[in-house]
Parts: sequence; structure tokens; C-alpha cells
Amino acid sequence: MVKKRKVNNLLALAVLSAIVERPMHRYEIAQTLRDRGKERDMDIKWGSLYTVVQNMEKVGFLEVVGSERDGARPERVIYRITDVGRAEMADWTRELLATPEPEHHRFVAGLSILAVLPPAEVIELLGRRLDALRHNIEAVRRELDELAVAELPRLFVVESEFGLAMLEAEAAWTRSLRDELNEGTFPGLTQWRDWHERGMDPSEVAELVERGMTEN
Repeated sequence: MVKKRKVNNLLALAVLSAIVERPMHRYEIAQTLRDRGKERDMDIKWGSLYTVVQNMEKVGFLEVVGSERDGARPERVIYRITDVGRAEMADWTRELLATPEPEHHRFVAGLSILAVLPPAEVIELLGRRLDALRHNIEAVRRELDELAVAELPRLFVVESEFGLAMLEAEAAWTRSLRDELNEGTFPGLTQWRDWHERGMDPSEVAELVERGMTEN
């Protein structure tokens, strides 16, 4: 079961993962997260960093240990992680690793209303998606190859391996769907095509959704 957390923004977990190394001010935290590409792993909204850090201090995950000033720039408050913050980071990580949670995916949203487009257009759009996926897969593979050459321990790249596996799985499934449409083996394809040739009847669509496509 997903736990309700005192600071529920995943940016908080990213901050804890950075500041656990040493005390930092907010600008250093942000730069560390950017350098490590954390925005690819988590839904990070950089404009929320100030509020998230403040909230973590209020609940005791972080504490102020000093400040510094660089020339005429405003004073920078330096934070460090507390024992409570370390415990929260570990518990949150355990939950993320062990507990599956439904996540909204834009592709799923599009698939759920697939019928509003004619099959021929869907085939073309899926082809474009496959091209984009192929490009992304190649980019991640290059990145992993570079990290291997740099001898970065696998412990720190497993999230990229997972991302590559998900991209490859999505590409395989998308290719399979496009092939079914191209080859005419997708159930209900004739009826779907007919709707668009004579104008879609919303009542027919609703009926088909209820009973499922059973005719080809």
C-alpha cells in the first residue's frame, strides 16, 4: 500500500538522494540533480525546489547548518540531511521498488480512443511513433555504452537499463499492432474502416466498446 508522506513530491526524494552526500545549499542541490539527469528519472519541477526544501526542513528531514555569501549575491542557506530524513529516504525507496502503482501514460490515453481516427491514419501515426522510439532507443544504448567505457558501476545505471527495456517493449508492441492493421488481421478492422468511410455513428462506437470487437 502506498504510504501518505509528509512531503509527497518526488523532488523531495531526489533532494535527499543528493544531499545525503554532504551539506549543500539549494543552488548546489539543483546543479547536482541536473548534472545527474534526475529530471529523466523523476517528474521534477525546478520551480518547486525552494518550497520543497522549506517543507522538508519543517518536517525535520533537513536542518540548517550554516550559510555562505558569494560577493554581492544573496546569502545561501546550507542544509544537511537529518537521521529522520535518512529514514524517510530509505523507506520511500523501499516503497518505490516493491509497490507497483498505476501510472498514467499518454500513449495509453491515445490508444483508449483509437477509434476516432481511421485505420490508415493510425498505421501512419504508429509508424511515426516507431521512428521516434527507434531514435530514443539508439540514444539510450549510446549512453549506456559510454557509461560502460567510463567504467561507471552498474549500480548507478540500472534505471537507464530499465528505461531501455521499457522503450524496447513499447516498440515491439507498437510494431505488432501496426502489423496487425497493415495485414488486416486486427479484429473489427472492416467495421472500423467502414465507420470512417460513411461517417462515424457515436451509438455504434458505444455499442462496440461495450461488447468488444468480435467481427473482422
